Amino acid sequence: MKKVPLTVQGAEKLRQELKRLKNEERPRVINAIAEARAHGDLKENAEYHAAREQQGFIEGRIQEIEAKLSNAQVIDVSKLNADGKVVFGATVDLVDEATGEGVSYRIVGEDEASIKQGLVSVNSPIARALIGKEEGDVVTVKAPSGDREYEIVEVRYTG
Repeated sequence: MKKVPLTVQGAEKLRQELKRLKNEERPRVINAIAEARAHGDLKENAEYHAAREQQGFIEGRIQEIEAKLSNAQVIDVSKLNADGKVVFGATVDLVDEATGEGVSYRIVGEDEASIKQGLVSVNSPIARALIGKEEGDVVTVKAPSGDREYEIVEVRYTG
């Protein structure tokens, strides 16, 4: 299996979720199953079936997170020497050439992406256009709404 890039923050967030699932959610569901079993006939016990279903979701998510972490290549951008170039994990301040509007994006792994938080996937069109460029460059992003041009104002490597 190929390594998947992940920022330090993204890996920590997954570890916290895994810890919560194993230490809080899993025991809670096990207790709910035991309690529902104590009520008797399991065939018609909706609480039992709901708890078993929830247990399946939790166990599936635990496996998914463990797989992601085992295949992750955690990259600490604050320790990279990228010489002002846009790389994975960098935060890039841009100005839309057409509107003059400023925007800031951080290039992260697919699982970390959240456009509302300014986190764009390394596989997104905007990240692919930015990777390897540096401050002062103008990049053309092929967006669904058409080509857009952005000037790179600043590249930051904060962890």
